Amino acid sequence: MATGQVLFQRFYYTKSFVRHPMEITAMACTCLASKVEESPRRIRDVINVYHHIRQVINQKLITPLVLDQNYVQKKTQVIKAERRVLKELGFCVHVKHPHKLIVMYLQALGFEKHQSIMQMSWNYMNDSLQTDVFVQFYPETIACACIYLSARKLRIPLPKSPAWYSLFNSNETDIQDICRKILKLYLRPKVITEDLEKRVEESKKEYDQAKEKAKEAIAHSVVQTEVITHKPSNGITSAIPRNISSTTPNKKPIKKRSRSRSRTPLKIKSRSKSPRHLKKSKKRRLVPTYRDYKNYKDYKDYRGNENYKSKSRNYNYH
Repeated sequence: MATGQVLFQRFYYTKSFVRHPMEITAMACTCLASKVEESPRRIRDVINVYHHIRQVINQKLITPLVLDQNYVQKKTQVIKAERRVLKELGFCVHVKHPHKLIVMYLQALGFEKHQSIMQMSWNYMNDSLQTDVFVQFYPETIACACIYLSARKLRIPLPKSPAWYSLFNSNETDIQDICRKILKLYLRPKVITEDLEKRVEESKKEYDQAKEKAKEAIAHSVVQTEVITHKPSNGITSAIPRNISSTTPNKKPIKKRSRSRSRTPLKIKSRSKSPRHLKKSKKRRLVPTYRDYKNYKDYKDYRGNENYKSKSRNYNYH
């Protein structure tokens, strides 16, 4: 329950109720929270529970959900909404709940056997899930705020010098802000779901109308830019001709070869020697090889000569 509410608050912290239906997103967050907390439930079970709760709230006759085309469509919407929530949160669905921190902090303060302050702090924690404090503050600060509010309500003194909440990396300003948000929750009048849905539907219609008008304006501007006219100096508008002749000033006219002329054979030009070829021809062999001698015996005698090793082998590369 707590994980689903936190995921719901995180998603709608950046998204609109007009563009994303609340009930479908709530079902998706419940399914996702059951998977995160390793107690998965089927989507069919979640839809049945929400259908029953809606009938109870509206005080209607409780009837089972019919497995028709509307059910299949709603199930598909829940699956898509779950993917949308994961994409929006960047798959960061880990939630650190302050419930355990309340017990630890009260044990550190010596109130582990005081059941009233522990139960009241736990109740304030569950009620704070209906607000956006879990999106704005750290869990440690929320746990300190619940203990602070319970101690004020039960008139239980807590150490002030040094302040007890300073041990848990919290400050009094944030704690008081959280306490105000929790107390405002009890002053808020009860919301009628049907009236709220009507307001959302009206806002959705206005949003769709504005969207269609914007699309029509964009399409109209695109059509105007596509109509191109040419204005000469005399002030008369004339459309640009589509077919352009081949004798344009940018292109040279193509000359057709007359067949009456006799075709002359093509002259094959001799390949001019580049400086690289010239360098290869002028290169001298400083060390004689086997090809420089007529017989292998003369070459062998040359290799056996003592002056062979003292020959200069410096090549000049340009």
